[in-house]
Amino acid sequence: MFRRQLRHYVRSAEGISAVEFALIAPLLITILFGTIEVCNALICRQKITTVASSGSDLVAQDSAITVAQINDVFAALNAIVYPYPSAGAQIIITSVKNDPNHAGQYIVDWSEAQNTTAHTKNASITMPTGIVPTGGSVIFSEVTYNYAPITTIFFPGSVSMSDHFYSKPRKSSFVVCSDC
Repeated sequence: MFRRQLRHYVRSAEGISAVEFALIAPLLITILFGTIEVCNALICRQKITTVASSGSDLVAQDSAITVAQINDVFAALNAIVYPYPSAGAQIIITSVKNDPNHAGQYIVDWSEAQNTTAHTKNASITMPTGIVPTGGSVIFSEVTYNYAPITTIFFPGSVSMSDHFYSKPRKSSFVVCSDC
């Protein structure tokens, strides 16, 4: 009798699907949440790249700009970061020109920043060769963002993301900031 009951339980398929699902469900749920978290991080990374390119592009569109207008640019850049918190976005927009005293070196013409410190005026700054035209300038935008994941299971803490972008002024050789 015992053997017959044992054979019946071994051959029985009732409930096997439920057991299999119970075994694989935690793995599937983990993969689902991991995919969501990675996608959120990639979307945030793309937004940071867009902020860097938009920041320098917006400033390079004019021949003169004020601090109030740069603050408007920062507000527009914060809208790009949404739905991620913009308080964590460190943005620096800098006008860089050739150093008149040292060939092949560059200095800060003016710089403004949000949630961080701007570059010091007339300070030396490193640029890739060929970016700054002779007798001209370039608008240099730097963005740093610490992405805070929804859970710390997949990313152990915040992930630092940064990008930079260069734009040549469109209407003149320099973008002048009178009150920077």
